[in-house]
Amino acid sequence: MAQDGQRNGQPVAPMANPEDRAALASRTLPQMTLSTAESPLTAPLPPPQASTPAERATARFRIDGNAVITGGSGTLAYAATRALIEHGLSQVTLMDLQPSIDAAKEKMAELNRDFPHVKVHVVTVDVTDQEVAEEAFQKASEIMGGIDILCCFAGIVGCVHSTEQTAKEWRKVLDVNLTGSFVCAQAAAKHMIASQNGGSILFTASISAHHVNYPQPQAAYNVSKIGVTHLTRNLAAEWAVHGIRVNCISPGYLDTVLNAGDNLKDVRTVWASRCPMGRMGDVDEITPSVVLLSSKRAGRYITGTDLVVDGGAMCF
Repeated sequence: MAQDGQRNGQPVAPMANPEDRAALASRTLPQMTLSTAESPLTAPLPPPQASTPAERATARFRIDGNAVITGGSGTLAYAATRALIEHGLSQVTLMDLQPSIDAAKEKMAELNRDFPHVKVHVVTVDVTDQEVAEEAFQKASEIMGGIDILCCFAGIVGCVHSTEQTAKEWRKVLDVNLTGSFVCAQAAAKHMIASQNGGSILFTASISAHHVNYPQPQAAYNVSKIGVTHLTRNLAAEWAVHGIRVNCISPGYLDTVLNAGDNLKDVRTVWASRCPMGRMGDVDEITPSVVLLSSKRAGRYITGTDLVVDGGAMCF
């Protein structure tokens, strides 16, 4: 057995177990399988059955099937949901914590009023709890008859000086933003694989994955988002064989309630001054990217991609 001890009055690391070292030398690594040109799950789609340029244009960015949207009561998720429905989505299940769902009842009702032909379902979920998430996705799959698209918008922000941040606070940000994204993607992928129809998974990263934000300190958030971008590439490589495309978008600063208020006026000025377009983004300006990457035809050959939507802020 490994032993703890001291050397010159100082603690020393335990010695490695020789049996453990021998096991490492003889282990077998699992290996991913890539798709092939012959696979119908990844092959090019046949031309759309359309007779006019307008019909072909519509078909090019059409959204087919059923979607799950996490963080479904939030501003970004609401805008994305409307856009996906407008492009042809059949059904959608909005997932969030119960208090968030309760606070967004009017927005949920608005979706039902504006799109009476589309079934909008609501399922509660804690994205950090794997068992709860799997149950939520099982329920979504049952009520919709399958899951074709997952858009992950669940996330939290934490602006705090790193010398003052507790490990508990750090873990919570990474648990929701990064682990939560993985847990939901894994749950959705299991249903997509079982259906043998492939699917699309879209994460939400941030320009925070590409540079250090200024002037606010937010190390945990930035680390969580760069983790999301690399998670995107890893899952894209692993799951392409199943016809599952995995991408993410990295929005810049958006004009939402989270960035509103007189107390943030000076900070908003700093953010805008560092953007070539001289302003913050409108929420609807992310929806074309969501449609592109979620569309089976428009995004057919796009996977493992992080699409930055920031008004040029990352030029500097």
